[in-house]
Amino acid sequence: MKKTTQLKNMLQSNNLEFIMEAHNGLSAKIVENTGFKGIWASGLSISAALGVRDNNEASWTQVLEVIEFMSDTTNIPILLDGDTGYGNFNNMRRLVRKLEQRGIAGVCIEDKLFPKTNSFINSEAQPLADIDEFCGKIQAAKDAQTDPDFVVVARVEAFIAGWGLDEALKRAEAYRLAGADAILMHSKKSNASEIKAFMDAWGDRHPVIIVPTKYYSTPTTHFTEWGVSLVIWANHNVRAAITAMEETTKQIFEDQSLMNVEGSVASVGHIFELQGANELKEAEKKYLPTYGQEMNAIILAASRGLQLGDLTEDIPKTMLKVNGEPILHTMVSQFNAIGIKDITVVRGYKREMIDLPNVKMLDNIDFEQTKDLDSLIVASKEIRGTTVIAYGDILFKSYVLNELLNDDNDITIVVDAHVAKEGRNPRDFIYANQHCNRKDFSQKVILEKMSPKIPVEKAFGEFVGLWKVTETGASIILSHYEKVKDIAISGKWQINDFFNSLLEKNDVYIKYIDGSWLDVDDIVDLQKAEEIK
Repeated sequence: MKKTTQLKNMLQSNNLEFIMEAHNGLSAKIVENTGFKGIWASGLSISAALGVRDNNEASWTQVLEVIEFMSDTTNIPILLDGDTGYGNFNNMRRLVRKLEQRGIAGVCIEDKLFPKTNSFINSEAQPLADIDEFCGKIQAAKDAQTDPDFVVVARVEAFIAGWGLDEALKRAEAYRLAGADAILMHSKKSNASEIKAFMDAWGDRHPVIIVPTKYYSTPTTHFTEWGVSLVIWANHNVRAAITAMEETTKQIFEDQSLMNVEGSVASVGHIFELQGANELKEAEKKYLPTYGQEMNAIILAASRGLQLGDLTEDIPKTMLKVNGEPILHTMVSQFNAIGIKDITVVRGYKREMIDLPNVKMLDNIDFEQTKDLDSLIVASKEIRGTTVIAYGDILFKSYVLNELLNDDNDITIVVDAHVAKEGRNPRDFIYANQHCNRKDFSQKVILEKMSPKIPVEKAFGEFVGLWKVTETGASIILSHYEKVKDIAISGKWQINDFFNSLLEKNDVYIKYIDGSWLDVDDIVDLQKAEEIK
């Protein structure tokens, strides 16, 4: 059903209907998700969100841009608070045409003079528009519309300006006869006496809209009894947002920390949800080239990184920033860049700090007592097809990943032929059937052993924490795990133990590199990490 038809049906319904204020695309989406059937695009709220006064300081084209975003992100009708129509009858005609082009269901105009002043600011000093001139503006709007269901609402400011019931009735009837689809009767009183008096005298001759901002304590059942058609909750989203932002900003300013606010604000993931990130993921599958889309990746990011001391007291080391971006985010971006969109992260320490769009999250609850192999086991169901597996604390140049994916062996690990110096943390050194030969581009190197106990001077290289399996390799890995899981689980084995046991009946191939990566284990590594781009 067209948005215009939806709004018109609400006005003509036998039930009392409600619409809720929104002031940008995000708030409009929230209104729709909550269950409201329509949106009030509030002039006050949009002005406030733009940081200007509600005195037509935002031009009508700027307002139009805001509500276009609101319309694009929602499927329910929007009634625009169109102030006075932004000028005379000619401005009104152009406004209606532009609103229809953007899928806006209707516009509400008020019988004050341009530029308007908000109704709650020195309201009795505000002059009202000439009735005949305002009726001409309504007629111009109705003549300009091409959709017969487009709604034009006439807002009567007689009570606001202190002119009384007779003037309110006179104006409302004139606007009805001029073609308005509904009358919005406004009041600034703290009780609904003016509204009740009008409804009693009006006699249900035409749909009436009210805005109970000031008389909020009046029971909603009264509005139904009086014959009101539509209630606008006019500005509470922007007011709630201001309160929340002021409180959160003050808390962060005083604490110089996020600790006391992180649990009380929306997650970044929820923002992505409201933005429709999942729809984009599905669209990418349909429209982007297929390279990489049959691949997936697993990132093992459960550890804290104790050697980094206070730096990882509040965040896992995978979230430490290098070149202005968390290590994990850099890795995900590298996978995305080559078409790998199906990514799983295994979290552990401070897992609530890891929340990325379009990335599946799994948790290793026993991360303090277990090893990286246990984190991999948590994600065992994600080892399927061509799967890239990486430690969550490594950085590597993009060509390293391309080299790995171009290898056609079923199980391939990346090994740095430039062996790490002694005195550093224990590394997974390797023996192989061949040393790295840069001149042999077809070199087939098979792993013979992986262990931190291999003397550095005898090591052929160092495992960098990045490897790949094909669909066949995935089956080999999972089948072997079933055979050794009684020994492997609960922190008894490292990844290297698993590889060594795998080698008894299966080949694991090596892709040599020479530098171009870093395992961020301590402060020295973090300082060097800026060079890995």
